[in-house]
Amino acid sequence: PFEYPVCTEEGIVFDLLSIVPWIKKYGTNPATGEKLEAKSLIKLNFAKNNDGKYFHCPVLYNVFTNNSYIVANKVTGNVFSHEAVEQLNIKTKSFKDLLTDEPFTRKDIIILQDPTNLDKFNVSNFFHVKNNLKVLDPDEEKAKLDPAYHLRTTNLETRETLAELYKDYKGDQLLASTMKEQQAKKTDKLNAAHYSTGRVSASFTSTAMTPATTHEADAIADDIVRYQYVKKKGYVRLHTNKGDLNLELHWESFWGKPFKDEFRPNLSHTGRGVLSMANSGPNTNKSQFFITFRSCTYLDRKHTVFGRIVGGFETLTAMENVESDPKTDKPKSEIKIISATVFVDPYEEADAQVCIAAEREKELQEQEEEKQQTSIAQKKAKEEQAPKTFKAGVGKYINPATTKRPAAEEENGPSTSGAVAKKSKGKTSFGDFSSW
Repeated sequence: PFEYPVCTEEGIVFDLLSIVPWIKKYGTNPATGEKLEAKSLIKLNFAKNNDGKYFHCPVLYNVFTNNSYIVANKVTGNVFSHEAVEQLNIKTKSFKDLLTDEPFTRKDIIILQDPTNLDKFNVSNFFHVKNNLKVLDPDEEKAKLDPAYHLRTTNLETRETLAELYKDYKGDQLLASTMKEQQAKKTDKLNAAHYSTGRVSASFTSTAMTPATTHEADAIADDIVRYQYVKKKGYVRLHTNKGDLNLELHWESFWGKPFKDEFRPNLSHTGRGVLSMANSGPNTNKSQFFITFRSCTYLDRKHTVFGRIVGGFETLTAMENVESDPKTDKPKSEIKIISATVFVDPYEEADAQVCIAAEREKELQEQEEEKQQTSIAQKKAKEEQAPKTFKAGVGKYINPATTKRPAAEEENGPSTSGAVAKKSKGKTSFGDFSSW
């Protein structure tokens, strides 16, 4: 049951590969919980029978079972049956190792397994079981990721079915791609789309999505942004073993993975020297292309035209004159492209324009931020220069402290709160006319 057996002085057996990581992490005996050091472990030497399958006593050749009484010599680490040690060492009082003849004392005899003491093997009483302590093995954790790890017994039909399933199964990758939240790409005026990312509606209709309440403009792919700045044709010279070919490329296509057909009404297989993509069906364009020797309008909307020959027609004629095998249509003499020279790459200019536009956009944003900061500072200055308000309503700018009079003046001076006394008018009476 173990590859490198070791034991403690109490006779608890461990595998070295299992106990060392435990000691490094916890520093205790997993069975008792007491402090344990790696240097205190005793290496055990188990003997195997001739078949090499079972452990046995090297003296009596008794195969060890669950009911065997097993002891070990602490000095040498050799493992024997208790019967051999008792008969040949204890009773004869000759305490020498039965294999190496090395002397030892009776205290050096360690009992590894006693069939009469079953409490020693009660796993439920072990310290690490009671406290639910584990040492995670990286290899085992990696193996647990495989669904087959949890299948204990399977028949042949099940194994064949699982093997066929795992051969083409990509469910975990698809699930991981859907579960992993993609990082939102920063947008600016150059790559901001006129449509949103759709996260608000998606989070509203699906509980699997993170709730979103604000609409954000989707980011246009960098290649599409570059295409807007491609205004020129590309020019390439192909050096072949038959001569040179000067090509004018329309630059609407790129290769790597298969890409969709790109048909244009102004690009047709008309005339000699048309450069077109070879494919094996709709939307299967890769890196193979062909050059027409004459008009092939029947290939329109079947193959993508992406260029034409603008120089070196004599080389094209030399290629056309090469005989071909009637069975395979392959040329009898090799036609090989040696190298290619790029004269004009419109994407370099497009990338430069994109960089210039991005820098210009950055400058405009910085200017806008400066304007905002300036307006905030001006607004703050106006607020500081504005008259101080002491209350709300009429007279909010009047300081109440300046309108109060001293107490002495209020006592001696006339009251301003009372009404001014009215002058009494003289009484007149109507008499005779003697005073006239």
